[in-house]
Amino acid sequence: MEIHQLEMLRELGALGSVKAVAETLLVTPSAVSQQLAALQRTVEVPLTRKEGRNLVLTGAGQALADAGAGVVSAMADARMAIGAYHGSPVAPVTLSGFHSAGQALFAPLARLLDGPDKPRILLSDEDVAQQDFPALTARYDLVLAHRMDHSPRWPEERVAVIPLAHEPLDVALPAGHRLAGQPVVGADDVAGEPWVTSHAGYSPADVLTAVAAVASTELNIVHRINDYSSVAALVAAGTVVGLLPRYTARPVLSPGIVLRPLEGISTRRRIDLLARPENLKRKSVMMVCEALQNIMTELADQPAG
Repeated sequence: MEIHQLEMLRELGALGSVKAVAETLLVTPSAVSQQLAALQRTVEVPLTRKEGRNLVLTGAGQALADAGAGVVSAMADARMAIGAYHGSPVAPVTLSGFHSAGQALFAPLARLLDGPDKPRILLSDEDVAQQDFPALTARYDLVLAHRMDHSPRWPEERVAVIPLAHEPLDVALPAGHRLAGQPVVGADDVAGEPWVTSHAGYSPADVLTAVAAVASTELNIVHRINDYSSVAALVAAGTVVGLLPRYTARPVLSPGIVLRPLEGISTRRRIDLLARPENLKRKSVMMVCEALQNIMTELADQPAG
């Protein structure tokens, strides 16, 4: 039995005729008769009986109509609840971020959305290989993800994508390095340096593969570390060079490091928000999206140095 059939049965008990039910529900009398007949086939006892020219409920029909009224009311409450949840500005939002995004964005986001009329944010860090970010949308309302320009696009038939930034990865040099005074560096300039980079499958390692190809030499990779704060500390110590994101690495930079663009090689990564499409219908989720867009815009607009 269907909700609308129970609703018709209840209206029949109240109004006493198929015609009156049809007029009340804005359907045809034929449609009412068909739905009542379909409902009758689901139970073993008569629900209605003729009384003159009217169709009235039997005792069993009245009992089902009364029970159905509770079902219809509960469904209305459920629709109101889901509507309130979708429209609520304070409903909780789960957000996952990879490490460098979390370092740069989580604290400003928490400050911006700290208020009784703001969403309650539940933060988590997930630093996965690029191809694994879309799967995280099964566990989080929003996922901060990154991919290099040359890597496969996100599966937009399964996840919604909200762009946040198109961020270069710059060469991180100790402040006293021989190349620190140059405005840009090329692959040949840095190919012979000792390097700290990420594990394979993560974005900085992809760029170094290109550096090696352009310079036609094998690079000296000393350390493989995914955490940019550790990378920055090693570069500042003066023993290695590395690659750091221009905007999101600012919280881990020190006066002992300078960043220089890498000339002749594509080093940009896309930072995006990934989500299940249905999550973007929630007001609280969209408020978090807008806040992250504003924070990232301010971060990208800050002067280098």
